Amino acid sequence: MENFWTSNKSINGLRHFVLLNETKEKGNITFLMVSVLDSEINLEITYEELINSGNWHKGWINLSKLQSITEEYVEYKSLKKGESIDEIFINEDSLFNIS
Repeated sequence: MENFWTSNKSINGLRHFVLLNETKEKGNITFLMVSVLDSEINLEITYEELINSGNWHKGWINLSKLQSITEEYVEYKSLKKGESIDEIFINEDSLFNIS
C-alpha cells in the first residue's frame, strides 16, 4: 500500500498525509492518516474512502504553498490553541515504527 497521499480537498487546511497504520477488524480495513506538517491533524478512513472515493491521490502532488496550506489551517490552529493533543499509536508493523 502506498504510504504517501494527497487529499483532493484540504482537511483542516492541509493536503499532504502519510498512512501510519492499517487495521483489519471483522473484514473491514481502516487506515490512520496523519498530516505531514501537523500531527494534530489526523484521521481514520476506510479502504473504500481512500482507494475508491476519488478524494485521494497516491503520492504527493507538488502544490503551491497556498494550495497545500490554506487559510482553513490558520483558523483551525487558532480554535485549537491550548487544547491537548490526542496521542497517536503506531502499530508494530507500521513503516514509521522505529522502536
